[in-house]
Amino acid sequence: MPRIAAGELLARLAKGKPVPALLLLGDEAYLRDSCRALLVEKYVPESAREWAVSRFSAGSNYLAAALAQAQTHPMLSPQQVVFIEELEALESLGEEKRDAAVALLDAYLKNPAPFTTLVLEAAHLDQRMRLGKILAEKTLVVAVSLGENDRDRRAAAAVEAKRLAAERKVALEPGVAEELADLVADDLLLLRNEMEKLAIHAAESRRIRREDLEALVVSNRRATVWKLSEMIASRKAREAMDFLSRALRHGEEPVGMVAAIAWMYRKLIEVQELRGAASPWQVAGQLRMQPESAAIALESARKIPREQLLAGIVALRECDSRLKGGTLGAEAALDFLVAQLIGPGFGGRSFSSDNQQVQKGRGL
Repeated sequence: MPRIAAGELLARLAKGKPVPALLLLGDEAYLRDSCRALLVEKYVPESAREWAVSRFSAGSNYLAAALAQAQTHPMLSPQQVVFIEELEALESLGEEKRDAAVALLDAYLKNPAPFTTLVLEAAHLDQRMRLGKILAEKTLVVAVSLGENDRDRRAAAAVEAKRLAAERKVALEPGVAEELADLVADDLLLLRNEMEKLAIHAAESRRIRREDLEALVVSNRRATVWKLSEMIASRKAREAMDFLSRALRHGEEPVGMVAAIAWMYRKLIEVQELRGAASPWQVAGQLRMQPESAAIALESARKIPREQLLAGIVALRECDSRLKGGTLGAEAALDFLVAQLIGPGFGGRSFSSDNQQVQKGRGL
């Protein structure tokens, strides 16, 4: 069967013919949840969802039970949806158990129940293994991922921003979708929440402008990161770490903070690239910033070498991945980020020595 993007699923379902089996492949929780909701809404009446929607985990050895449910006619509904999560767990089984599980799934897919939509979910699958090959051939594969590189992820998030705006019947000023995607660091759940606020704000004009982003999305967070830029430019590592620690205690989301710092770093690079902009007012006009922020940006851009800014973008990307992957606590991850941004002496170190580096940074 073909492979489609998550945004194409609605059009596919609108064709009317039931889809017997789908594979939601990828690690983007927002897209996966959106696809789940579309499938349930399409195939199961609201009054019957308590009985006709089932969820199982392949990681808990419930594959046989899930397939048995898929072959059992649902109560009070002509159609049912059966979800099997963590399908990638089958790949890590011993050879005998794995082959038995794959054979069981293959047998079902050869003769799927006409009253069931089977939804298989996996964050990743090895397409060289038999499981991946069978699913690629016998299911509709829906990509619930934004892509591998930052450019693709930002582009996909911008497309989602435009879709959300259209859904709410508001227009976006040119460049707003891309900047919003940038500001939320391609976190689609945060993107949706921010779009809700922006759409309410634009209730009369039905148009979202760059000024609205400045006012509503990250105005407080931007003020925070400009203060941080002064600390980084002055190499005040301990002060910067304590500053971020307080922000966490006051409820700031760590991923959002990293996104705002990354936005700030890109602005500093833009300031360095400006020609003929010697005053904060000129910087504010050319980069659409508040004059107060522009003054700080201009001073910080003069103090932080371009090479350090570019290295900082890489460090911020790594920190974002660590936070989203849960490989390190928020405060420790941000401490290590500050140590990298302050540099030199931190940026080139292996992250395996993160605890030592963080302690060293707090002693600066």
